[in-house]
Amino acid sequence: MIFEAAPETLRRKLARCGPEALTDVELVTVILGVSAQRAQTLVNRGGGRGREAALEEYAKRRRGFDPRALVDGARAAAGLVPAKIRSARKEHFLVLCLNARRQLLGLETVSVGTLSASLVHPREVFAPAIAQGAAAVVAVHNHPSGDTSPSLEDRETTRRLRRAGELLGIPLTDHIIVSESSFFSFQESGILSS
Repeated sequence: MIFEAAPETLRRKLARCGPEALTDVELVTVILGVSAQRAQTLVNRGGGRGREAALEEYAKRRRGFDPRALVDGARAAAGLVPAKIRSARKEHFLVLCLNARRQLLGLETVSVGTLSASLVHPREVFAPAIAQGAAAVVAVHNHPSGDTSPSLEDRETTRRLRRAGELLGIPLTDHIIVSESSFFSFQESGILSS
């Protein structure tokens, strides 16, 4: 019996650790978007050439596919935040830099604060975005208390970042607050545009 990990879990592992961290079957599952059993069949068909055969098949079927993580919503963005940051005792403020297809270009920590605050300036948030040629950004920070409700400071920071993004032509598409077990999205709650 083949263990079948969730495709999203495998995509995050690929984005975070690279293709070397995945087995041949896992890599084929992610790249081709097939079940683990189908991936095993393709790997076996490769006659000992596992990855190479699967990648040849991939090249035939998916010209132009980019394996970078797709950040198509708050859940996907929150899922990219490492567990050590979600559970950290200090606030960490990160920026996810996205291309025009909402694929992750990079994830940067821009500030590490205290138990209940982090100092964030638009300059630090947008510098990695500019350097990476990002089309959009998602801001993410953790709340060590575990309560993901936005504070007044969180709301003001979001307003400042949204305005700065508008001026730079790199929109802030969401601001997400994470904890070990949950997240809050300014976009999904309707606060981002207010």
